Parts: sequence; C-alpha cells; structure tokens
Amino acid sequence: MQTLKLVAVSAGLSSPSSTRLLADRLLQAARYRLAEQEYAVDVEVVELRDLAVDIAKNFVTGFPSEKLQETIDKVTGADGVIAVTPVFTASYSGLFKSFFDLIDPTALTGVPVLLGATGGTARHSLVLDHALRPLFAYLRASVSPTAVYAASEDWGSGGDEYTEGLPARITRAGNEFADTVAARPARRTDDEEIVPFEKQLADLRLD
Repeated sequence: MQTLKLVAVSAGLSSPSSTRLLADRLLQAARYRLAEQEYAVDVEVVELRDLAVDIAKNFVTGFPSEKLQETIDKVTGADGVIAVTPVFTASYSGLFKSFFDLIDPTALTGVPVLLGATGGTARHSLVLDHALRPLFAYLRASVSPTAVYAASEDWGSGGDEYTEGLPARITRAGNEFADTVAARPARRTDDEEIVPFEKQLADLRLD
C-alpha cells in the first residue's frame, strides 16, 4: 500500500485558533478521501507561531535553525500541502509570507496545494484569489481549484458535508485536493537512483 504524506501549514497566532481548526478540517477531509481510495496517509500540522523567532532570525543571519530547516524539508518533501492563513489588512499574514519566502521557488514545483484563509468577515474572501493564488503560482505549485475561506459566522452556520455551508465547502475542497494528490506520480526519494537519460535511451534501443 502506497503511503502519501500530507502537511498542513497553519499561520494562526492564537491557541486555539480558527486558522488551525480550518487546517485540521481540510486535512481530515483529504485524509478520509485518500483512505477511501486505499492509500495509507501520513499527516502533520506545522504551527508557524512556534517558529516565529526562528523565521525572524533566518532573515537576519541568513541561516535557518535546525528546527526551521526540518520544517521546510517536511513541507517541500510532502506529497500535498495545505496552507491556511488568517487575513491581516486584506492579505495573508506576515508570518505566513515570511515562511514561504524561505522556500526555494522551485521546491514546490507541481506539488498539489490546497489554500485556506480565515477572517472576521466574508468581505475578505477574495484574499484567496488576489493574494494566495499568485504566491503559490510563483512557487510553481499545483493549486487546487477550490479554496476555502471561513469567516467568523461560518463556524456557527450549521450544515453538514452534504449540504451548503462551511462543512460542505471543506469536503468538496478536501476531495478535489486528495484526488489531485492521488493522481500525481510518487515523488522520488533521496535513496532512489537517478537513471541518466543516455542510459534510458540505450535501454530502449535494446528492447
């Protein structure tokens, strides 16, 4: 059974936070979908608030701490990434942007990414298209078509995964994201041998 690794990045500052809650719900929806397709799923949530000092020091020194480097490696090595930020001044948070500024622009090439954001009012929902999508387009990620914005009132709106409301949007987004992750070829690990192109051509001629 193939094991897929999903990493959720939450930029929530409080504990608990609606940003972390949305990240957990999206991760759960994707995990259920992949389990239905008989994949083993390894999940992890990264809380950026725990790395705030390390991120700031990285910008000053130019070198990541061991903890920060491990986190970057987890995110860039994942089969799929869920990225959720609170909305500050009509955009993603500074902590969220600072973390992804530390990731090499090619490290997420082709990696499925599901976007989420939280805010106090539904008026800020366009942050998903105006700020988050351009950021991950620059990082060359494969951004899931359905993103989820959760305003404060959405958490008490009721509904379930089959009806309108936040639960239904989470389920739809999680399913689409999971299907994209499942359809993507498995990522090469460092232990796998890279076969030179010339050898591949030679093998084809022998056939």
